[in-house]
Amino acid sequence: MFLTASAPRTSARTGAALAVAAMTCVQLGLAVSVGLVDQIGAAGSAWLRLAWAGVILFLLVRPRLPEFTPANLMSVVALGVVTGTMTMLFMSAVARLPLGTASALEFLGPLGVAVVRGRMVRWPLVAAVGVLLLTAPWHGGTDPVGVAFALGAALCWAGYILLTQRVGDESNGIRGLAISMPVAGLTSTVGLALFGGPQAFTRLTPEILAFGLVLAVLLPVIPFVLEFLALRRLTTAAFGTLMSLEPAIAVVIGFLLLHQVPAWTALAGIALVVTAGIGAERSGGRPATA
Repeated sequence: MFLTASAPRTSARTGAALAVAAMTCVQLGLAVSVGLVDQIGAAGSAWLRLAWAGVILFLLVRPRLPEFTPANLMSVVALGVVTGTMTMLFMSAVARLPLGTASALEFLGPLGVAVVRGRMVRWPLVAAVGVLLLTAPWHGGTDPVGVAFALGAALCWAGYILLTQRVGDESNGIRGLAISMPVAGLTSTVGLALFGGPQAFTRLTPEILAFGLVLAVLLPVIPFVLEFLALRRLTTAAFGTLMSLEPAIAVVIGFLLLHQVPAWTALAGIALVVTAGIGAERSGGRPATA
């Protein structure tokens, strides 16, 4: 009885640790990709990282299509399309809105998952207040097109959480991710060519391609694999709430690496999202499937 009751708890701790590690890699990757954004633009940087990530995962895992049922394959392809679309929409939003505003709007996605799929709304609401204090979206202007992009990214983020858990439950290891990432890279390529600034293709140099390859390992290969594994151990509600820790991690990294001193509101926001994250971890375990 004791082992059975403690299994979800242990699973939740492992899943929470994986999720935090993933968010840390994301913020470190964003911090070191500033130079790439300056050279080929935000959308071009997102495309290059996704394209390389698809190549890396496909070559490392070497998934075989016969191993997937038609239903499994549909979920994997849908995850890839949602991942690529989410990334491009968010970068397009950031180009038109302050980062805090875009981040707060995008967080509506995982927050919605946490509220709809969770049995209580306390921790998601605490997290939402914390994210608002961290990002302070009221300090920026509003651009209707940018808001639409951010809300689209939020919808995709919600879909990403649900589909990642489904793919993780349906496939062994990370074979599903090794197919979804090339699909995400292809989706972002189409998006960049049509809407994101095709001039990014003309600015590519061997040095930029090499840097993009190295950066893709840090963002998104490692974070996506960690999130994939975390969602096999956490409920979608708990994972959605834990995502509120990402702005707090960004503030900490900004302070440590960039010497950006946070305001008191940001510190209060960190306290709230950490509290919500602990609450989600304590109640959001599911039996580990791998």
